[in-house]
Amino acid sequence: VDGRHLKDSFRSRFIRMSMPAPPRLLDLAGQSLLRHQASAIAALEVLPMELFPPLFTAAFAGRYSEILKVMVQAWPFACLPLGALMKEQQPHQETFQAALDGLDVLLAQEVRPRRWKLQVLDLRKNAHQDFWTVWSGTRASMYSLLEPEVAQPMKKKRKVDGCKPGPKPPLAPVEVLIDLCLKEGTPDESLAYLIQKVQQRKGLLHLCCKKLKIFAMPIQNIKKILKIVQLDSIQDLEVNCTWKLSTLGKFAPHLGQMGNLRRLLLSHIHMSSHTTPAKEEHCVNQFTAQFLRLHHLEELYLDSISFLEDRLDQVLSCLKTPLETLSITNCLLSESDLTHLSQHLNVSQLKDLGLSGVNLTNMSPAPLQVLIERASATLQDLDLDECGIMDSQFTVILPALGRCSQLTTFSFCGNPISMAVLENLLRHTIGLSKLSHVLYPAPLESYEDVRGTLHLGRLAQLHARLKQMLQELGRPGMVWFSANPCPHCGDRTFYDPEPILCPCYMPA
Repeated sequence: VDGRHLKDSFRSRFIRMSMPAPPRLLDLAGQSLLRHQASAIAALEVLPMELFPPLFTAAFAGRYSEILKVMVQAWPFACLPLGALMKEQQPHQETFQAALDGLDVLLAQEVRPRRWKLQVLDLRKNAHQDFWTVWSGTRASMYSLLEPEVAQPMKKKRKVDGCKPGPKPPLAPVEVLIDLCLKEGTPDESLAYLIQKVQQRKGLLHLCCKKLKIFAMPIQNIKKILKIVQLDSIQDLEVNCTWKLSTLGKFAPHLGQMGNLRRLLLSHIHMSSHTTPAKEEHCVNQFTAQFLRLHHLEELYLDSISFLEDRLDQVLSCLKTPLETLSITNCLLSESDLTHLSQHLNVSQLKDLGLSGVNLTNMSPAPLQVLIERASATLQDLDLDECGIMDSQFTVILPALGRCSQLTTFSFCGNPISMAVLENLLRHTIGLSKLSHVLYPAPLESYEDVRGTLHLGRLAQLHARLKQMLQELGRPGMVWFSANPCPHCGDRTFYDPEPILCPCYMPA
């Protein structure tokens, strides 16, 4: 009897486990409302706020445009994170427009609804990731950032004789948060519709953008869009355009209005052969003067900028705050540029320094030594790839490297360094407890000929010697690996501990 009872118990438990979970009352209520749109719209005024997120999610997925439009007007939270919802579902243009239309109806009202809470429409896809799952009941905790404010008790107004009510305060604008990527190609219908609404509700709808990326797009089109963006909301700007210096000059006034900018990446600015020296100087001055207004800039990336040679001091002298990141890559610099760089106050607190692709072969190593030494208390990442640094120069900067107590990553591939200097580098940096990754070039002894053909067997032996030294010096966890460009295709061959080869080394 006991065995049969046990078997029946297991069978009933298995049946319960295999049966789908019954729908929650919350889900059933939402489905019922969506089936009766008129009832749903009428119920929004008294609908508990807990029902809004799951109902909105279902309406968005089912493309119930009319319900969405009215739900936006009755939204009981300070923020509507629509972008996070769009990330999970491919939005229909009509559905997205319905949400904006609902907001537009709100802004057209002189008297805001009783349950008015909405202050921010967030269209960023990587913000407020947990909101919809929290309020749908799949997460237990509450999402306090988006909860409505606690209702304050009504205070009885006292009537004061002889006092007339003053003018109504202006309605606070609603902010629309978005990450913009401006590039040529298929027109973005959603962005076009959003811009139209912002223009129609000027002053009541503020378009705010924390991250702005600009690719190939006519400067006239860029300026039209930037006219309606709250430029002081931009914190991260990337300009990845092949611009002439004169085009950069036209863009410069907009840059100066980005007073809260923290990160700036500028790439591929070239000078026209037809530009006169006076015009060139005017454009450079126009651009560098904008740095005087960027009081919060922390990260500066300059890549393939043709006007930097003998002008780096002019750029840096306009910076008003110390930088945390400075990356100057694939640019021509003079020795005086490097000297000025090493002397500037704005580099004394650097965490990341990159000079990849800057040719230092014929320069004195002293400015680089001073630069590294001045940043040694804070420097965490150092990139000196493809700088053409020779053994004699590298030997000079080794003591400064040994003082970089916060250094975690050091990369110097593409430099003609011998095995003896690599071993010396290891001895100088072995005491840096935070240094975990060193990316080094294949030492000169591992090449077969002057054409740059690697002898993988020699490279393996030299790599094994470095690993053995790390073991003997008590730092086996420090990762050293080689990365070398193939002279034929340019792809890198990695070695850690076995070679990861480019196609040129593979048998036919």
